[in-house]
Amino acid sequence: MSDIIAARDDGEVADAVRSALSAGKTLEIRGHGSKRAVGRPSQTDLTLDLSALTGVTLYEPEELVLSARAATARADIEDMLAASGQMLAFEPMDPAPLLGSPAGAGTLGGLFAVNLSGPRRISHGAVRDHALGIKAVSGRGEPFKSGGRVVKNVTGYDLPRLMAGAFGTLCIATEITLKVLPRPPMEETLVAKVASPEAAAAALSAAMGSSCEVSGAAFLPEGVAGRLPGLSGSPAVVALRLEGVAPSVTARRTMLRTVLAPFGAADVLETDASRALWLAVRDVAPFCGLGERAVWRISTEPMAGPALAARLAADLGGEAFCDWAGGLIWLCLPGESAHADAVRTALAPHGGHATLIRATAAERARTAVFQPLDAALAALTKRVKESFDPGLVLNPGRMHAGM
Repeated sequence: MSDIIAARDDGEVADAVRSALSAGKTLEIRGHGSKRAVGRPSQTDLTLDLSALTGVTLYEPEELVLSARAATARADIEDMLAASGQMLAFEPMDPAPLLGSPAGAGTLGGLFAVNLSGPRRISHGAVRDHALGIKAVSGRGEPFKSGGRVVKNVTGYDLPRLMAGAFGTLCIATEITLKVLPRPPMEETLVAKVASPEAAAAALSAAMGSSCEVSGAAFLPEGVAGRLPGLSGSPAVVALRLEGVAPSVTARRTMLRTVLAPFGAADVLETDASRALWLAVRDVAPFCGLGERAVWRISTEPMAGPALAARLAADLGGEAFCDWAGGLIWLCLPGESAHADAVRTALAPHGGHATLIRATAAERARTAVFQPLDAALAALTKRVKESFDPGLVLNPGRMHAGM
């Protein structure tokens, strides 16, 4: 087991990195550890514990900006925002239940490091699109900051976007500044039955191409749909969410019913039921509590998503559903084997990438957890890694072997 170094502030983080670098040691970067099971299992000499780096350092509701230290619990941040009628607009998923941990265990730093966005990604963007600034320590042990408190503050390289989703392999983010947005006072979800994955793709495309301002769009096949709140016993459906003030939602509901008319009648889930449904979609609730059955997160072109999800589920004996209007597939396999070659071979004609989110440590060790890089992208990724962490001190091999 790695020795644990606890850091209480930015200075101690920098000291720990410099000490590891001079001793030729490697560091696992850990907050609450709720996402340790995501990514390649890495073997490090030391563990840098950031759990003491907590607290909101700036919150100005009228300016729609929040800054907090990396180990601040995301649940605390979301509760504070909700009290002011605001939210993290990218609707971050909570992967802890999918990974077998208690819900709400994550931190702001972990959320930023993995860049896992929820259903509202299609309308509001990803985590990185809301990151205004960071304070961090590089693999050289050098503290730095990038960005600030406003969108137009960034000049030169937009480092917060680069660091989001890097799994702590480029730097240790100690404080993160995010843009926040008002929470919609009302939402509704229209649920329409679909006869086939192809019909689902057409319905989702029609809804997203309309002026209805859909903020959530999912294809939920029979079996998966029936295990979601408000859809007990349901056949295959598309679910489409509308958010905003009541008059706007009501008007757009009428418009969306017209858009969906060629596909059949649509039922309505009102605000509480709608929120419960999208929380379950966000956190992949149908695939939670199933032990270590392998789960893939597959990004592809939206029109191909429903049919690809159905084909993968049928060919591999698993289950799948689509979020992001078909552009995101969650695939749960029947056992611990990841079947990586089959998944990526099926994905290749459509483009995109497949990430193994849940699997045993042994399966993650022998499988390319992240989409393999072509030669040019691998060379670029290696140069970026070496620019920030030339000694390969920070989370080595967490994403790709040798980096």
